[in-house]
Amino acid sequence: MQEAHDVALATLTTMRVGGPARRLVTAESIDDIVDAVREVDDADEPLLIVSGGSNLVISDDGFAGTVVHIANSGIQVESSDSCGGAMVRVAAGENWDEFVARACAEGWSGIEALSGIPGLAGATPVQNVGAYGQEVAQTVAQVRTFDRDTQQIRTFTNQRCDFTYRHSVFKQTGRFVVLDVLFQLTVADLSQPVAYADLAAQLGVDQGTRVSLADAREAVLAQRRKRGMVLDTSDHDTWSCGSFFTNPILSPKRFAELEKRAAERLGADGPKPPQFPAPDGMVKTSAAWLIDKGGFGKGFGMPGPAALSTKHTLAVTNRGKATARDVAELARTVRDGVREAFGVELVNEPVFVGHDL
Repeated sequence: MQEAHDVALATLTTMRVGGPARRLVTAESIDDIVDAVREVDDADEPLLIVSGGSNLVISDDGFAGTVVHIANSGIQVESSDSCGGAMVRVAAGENWDEFVARACAEGWSGIEALSGIPGLAGATPVQNVGAYGQEVAQTVAQVRTFDRDTQQIRTFTNQRCDFTYRHSVFKQTGRFVVLDVLFQLTVADLSQPVAYADLAAQLGVDQGTRVSLADAREAVLAQRRKRGMVLDTSDHDTWSCGSFFTNPILSPKRFAELEKRAAERLGADGPKPPQFPAPDGMVKTSAAWLIDKGGFGKGFGMPGPAALSTKHTLAVTNRGKATARDVAELARTVRDGVREAFGVELVNEPVFVGHDL
């Protein structure tokens, strides 16, 4: 365990904004994580858990308490066979994309479409990370946590995680600190069926086709690079939290109202809001479409310090010198503009610390 003081938190986030932490503890083992969290809770002091910082916007004022940076490591294959699949336990502090790369190399199918997503493995179940037709909810067998209320280790089965779209029991509260995740992956050389149209087109196959894990991973990375969603220190389009807003899920009545508003704004023969089936008869639509048709195109906000990505309207980006306030103001402008244009309230994916949106 390492300890430092007055460390700029911008260095721990992919958005590269945020003031100093009064105290930063880097926890390199499960015991370190538990001891650090217990110490802060026993002292009744403010605590912030930081993983890969890819879904986090921290105030310019920083954090006046203790930040525990998750940095434990280890990937353990607990079992592997064609019937039960590969049961692989991954420490919360492991780099997610490096684990996906290993899974593809080992012949573990089920997370290949999640290639290129920044952050650490322990954060993936918190938000039920998903992309290109896959979610970690499909492969998570168990999540081992430290329960801050009982100060005990507590393990959640998949069902107990309460996974829904970009949500879980862990996101509802700060009570549970993820220590490691057990994944159940299919032992196979082929991917899961390709579920995303653009990805299928990239691969030159029909949707539902299985391709080699290596080909699936490279196609996903290519799609993400086109959208500025693969981290690159030299490319300000990637200085972001990825998709800033979740895709709205609406009742059929609300979606019909959206269609009416869209026709009024764009013309009866104009573009129609995308629609995809969602659980319980709901309808999912595209946040990127709403942002673009609401008047906020690629690069909106430039040449300001914060702007929408020039590659993808869903990404709020730091053009090099943005503050957290700049990021929040741009996101607020987009959110409020979409509400005014279409009557739909966008919900941000990143967690804001010390800022309201």
